[in-house]
Amino acid sequence: MASNPPAACCASGFKHEGNPVGEIKDFDGVNTYITYPKDKSADKAILFLTDIFGIFPNAQLLADEFASNGYLTVIPDLFQGDQISVAAMESGKADLPAWFPNHQPANVDPIVEKTIKYMRETLGVKKIGAVGYCFGGKYVARYLKPGQIDVGYSAHPSFITHEELGAIQGPFSIAAAEVDSIFTTQLRHESEETLIKAAQPWQINLFSGVTHGFGVRADLKDPKQKWAKEQAFVQAVTWFNQYL
Repeated sequence: MASNPPAACCASGFKHEGNPVGEIKDFDGVNTYITYPKDKSADKAILFLTDIFGIFPNAQLLADEFASNGYLTVIPDLFQGDQISVAAMESGKADLPAWFPNHQPANVDPIVEKTIKYMRETLGVKKIGAVGYCFGGKYVARYLKPGQIDVGYSAHPSFITHEELGAIQGPFSIAAAEVDSIFTTQLRHESEETLIKAAQPWQINLFSGVTHGFGVRADLKDPKQKWAKEQAFVQAVTWFNQYL
């Protein structure tokens, strides 16, 4: 395992303030948040694969930031309305062991594949970069192949196997947290070895003083967490500017 299965830390964090500017559309039964850059260009786009909270304000605001940097960004509902709710997180009632069996690759792969097809055939996207936060990171690795995802990025990924990581066929960048029971120090070093063998461009940036989830659920009142979140975003955009 290149990163451990999601755990309780996946259901913790802070809700961010702001008003998303994109819109949610239904395509072929999948609710999808779509946000365009100012010039409405769609040649290059970002497939945003979420953490277990699905399409919620933090993810939408991040997607809007990718759009403001020139990339049409699409967030599919990977969970078909069965995402972990913020209320469950805040009350400590998120039952991850009961939730995960219903959201395995057999459930998620068809949604990712359908979204990639929609982006390429309906929206006219020629090159797709993908971002995966926590849960979504696994599916960036799984689909980083010609004709599917061209360039990948993940912040604090979970559930990726070494087989999936070793099979990537495109550039992959990872933002890692110093304190992370899922993408641990040992697994991070093992992932470095796997990425070297994969012989694709790769990058792992390690951020001190933050924990799993910081890339999307950081406490923005904490200057250290805020800086790390913002720099992890810069890492993603810089990676896509270079390789996408």
